[in-house]
Amino acid sequence: YMCSLSLFHYSEYLVTAINNPRSLSLDSFLLNHSFEYNLAALSSWVEFTLEKILFPELKQITWLSTVGLLMVIFGDCLRKAAMLTAGSNFNHIVQNEKSDTHTLVTSGVYGWFRHPSYVGWFYWSIGTQVLLCNPICVVGYALASWRFFRERIEEEEITLIHFFGEEYLEYKRKVPSGLPFIKGVKVEL
Repeated sequence: YMCSLSLFHYSEYLVTAINNPRSLSLDSFLLNHSFEYNLAALSSWVEFTLEKILFPELKQITWLSTVGLLMVIFGDCLRKAAMLTAGSNFNHIVQNEKSDTHTLVTSGVYGWFRHPSYVGWFYWSIGTQVLLCNPICVVGYALASWRFFRERIEEEEITLIHFFGEEYLEYKRKVPSGLPFIKGVKVEL
């Protein structure tokens, strides 16, 4: 778990350094993502510790931890593939102004999902809790991540429609968001 957490945050910085060095800062590690992110991490550590003391057999379900590890690996690889595919178009902060070099990326993993970096993070975060056999945090992470990404996708898609117009709307019609029950911003025609 600690290795996957460390690798996730280090690789966020590393890929940003490779793809978009102009936006690189200590914030690129995403260690200070938000109060809620830090609270979620603390909650998972508390749950793991308490359950390890009270119900040690719950923490020894090898097949479940293996499933969690596979989710972590899949999620992190998908996220980093999305960052690398998007290149300098990827930024940790939703952009409000279109730069001259900003293009709509629809190839690679963006041909599978409109928001592959969010899909990757979603499954990575839930996978960390499956890996730890933390049933309470599995549910909590799933709900909190889903809600966060639903709101983030709607905000981002408004910007993408503003930037790319019909080109983005056509892409949106063809490619799913990638997250369960999240369709993205509704467009009234």
